[in-house]
Amino acid sequence: MWPDAPELERPRILRQQWLDLTFLHWALDPAEVAHFFPPGTCPDTFEGRTYVGLVPFRMTDTGFPHGPAVPVLGSFLEMNIRLYSVDESGCRGVVFLSLDADRLAVVAAARTIFGLPYRWAQMTHTQVADQHTYTSVLRRPGVHAASTITVEIGSPVASDPLTDFLTARWGLHTHRARRTWYLPNHHPVWTFRAATVSTLEIGSLFASVGLTEPTRPPDHVLHSPGVPATFALPIRI
Repeated sequence: MWPDAPELERPRILRQQWLDLTFLHWALDPAEVAHFFPPGTCPDTFEGRTYVGLVPFRMTDTGFPHGPAVPVLGSFLEMNIRLYSVDESGCRGVVFLSLDADRLAVVAAARTIFGLPYRWAQMTHTQVADQHTYTSVLRRPGVHAASTITVEIGSPVASDPLTDFLTARWGLHTHRARRTWYLPNHHPVWTFRAATVSTLEIGSLFASVGLTEPTRPPDHVLHSPGVPATFALPIRI
């Protein structure tokens, strides 16, 4: 059984709501992506394979642990490309190759404060009944990365060992100021619904972060209505 979220140390520094998430994953040979990982970490594996994830969603209610959310800037759209890490102590996390968001001020703040690879993009999310559509066009001169993803949401589904491996992650690994850091978070257990991809146009999105573009449909697709999340101070690895 996958371990539950560890108790989050104090002080808490940030809270968010992650909503309307679609998780799309492709299995990879760990050797293909090992060079992306910060020092002291390596690709985490499930039955000998690691995974790359593409996750579009809505972010809301961003703010300090107590009090109101940040006006306007506290809500935005995001789509990230992520890998799965484990460090020398056995702590599992996520390594982000990109985090595209439609608020320029959010992009600037996250890059400056946390050193995360946020990028400014023009994005939309629409829902019609059980159909969710996410679009994104990167706003970066000289780099073309556009995507359209549509999924049809089905019935609730139970988690399984692979789903736990991909989604029960309680922090992220990043490299900043010549150090590797772990930024821990805590959130309730996910609830999931089955999802079927009806449109998947990702163009050169993966190439924009140095990955080979997928040539097959995702190996694993799920949708979640979302969870609230809280972050604590980064820990030096």
